[in-house]
Amino acid sequence: MKATIYHNPRCSKSRLTLDILKEKGVELQIIQYLKDTPSAEELKTLLSTLNMGARSLMRTQESAYKDNNLDNKTLSEDDLIQAMVDNPILIERPIIKTNKGVVIGRPPEKVLTII
Repeated sequence: MKATIYHNPRCSKSRLTLDILKEKGVELQIIQYLKDTPSAEELKTLLSTLNMGARSLMRTQESAYKDNNLDNKTLSEDDLIQAMVDNPILIERPIIKTNKGVVIGRPPEKVLTII
């Protein structure tokens, strides 16, 4: 089994999810998304697979969310996706992708549904 994890090593949920994947012997591609930010197209693909809108993937308590007035309901999906590209700290984490699907590892055990 192979998986890609969009990971933030400072996040406890992300570290726990990574530990579960390693424990299960999953071959990993680790993307530290704060350093290697996904493109708008990558985010659109993840959102489509997750079957959710951009705002649902955003960390709304981050200062970047408030500072950029991202709670404005008139912003388009493309506007919100671009905000995540520009401020990757806004992306909910961790996101795990396998050939069985994509999940957000909250709680970390949720990853078990796609491995």
